[in-house]
Amino acid sequence: MIKVNNIEKSFGGRTILKDITTRFEPGKTNLIIGKSGSGKTVFLKSLVGLHDIDKGEIWYDDILFTKLDFAGKKTIRKELGMLFQGSALFDSLSVEENVRFPLDMFTSQSPEEKLERVNFCLKRVNILNSNHLYPSELSGGMKKRVAIARAIALKPRYLFCDEPNSGLDPKTAIVIDALIKEITEEYNITTIVNTHDMNSVMEIGEKIIFIDEGEKCWEGTKDEVLESDCEKLNDFIFANTLARKLRDSK
Repeated sequence: MIKVNNIEKSFGGRTILKDITTRFEPGKTNLIIGKSGSGKTVFLKSLVGLHDIDKGEIWYDDILFTKLDFAGKKTIRKELGMLFQGSALFDSLSVEENVRFPLDMFTSQSPEEKLERVNFCLKRVNILNSNHLYPSELSGGMKKRVAIARAIALKPRYLFCDEPNSGLDPKTAIVIDALIKEITEEYNITTIVNTHDMNSVMEIGEKIIFIDEGEKCWEGTKDEVLESDCEKLNDFIFANTLARKLRDSK
């Protein structure tokens, strides 16, 4: 579980996050939604410690993350998996080397143990016989799968996904959403997904937080989102749905 209590963050005198309080449960896909510039990326980066917050608390289970020193935060980060927008694979490394990268960084496992873990993770995301390939030889969907395999290589307790469906066609996006949800439930991970994709919201949104201009304006489930009386949320849903229809009609 990750708990957030009254956090605030400013840059250059401009407040980006305003008194946000919420919690993210393990074994569930927790989604953060909002338009571009709403503060959701700053929120995600604050949760993993890439930004130091100005006020409030962030708890990882019973550990107050925001009060830890560098060494303490590094220990927690070993339990984090990250799925970056655009996959962020290393172009000069093979599929096997990309997935092995966090194992090389944070473990003292033998080469045989690392290879066994790499192959397990690749098999889990249904990437077979591709260890020797390079990112330039992969489709967009395969890159996302490899990135997920890398994200779970260290058996994380917490998984952060930044726009995991960015650049994917609708069918592939559904597959990636389903894979994230399956892994979350299978390993009881606390998963947090940044997205503006309403398809993802309706497919896997077990808990949804809507942020607008740095404020948490609404939270609930996918079953409640379409019945919300939050005007800003309804405007976001309408604009998102209309944009997708226009894009799909081209």
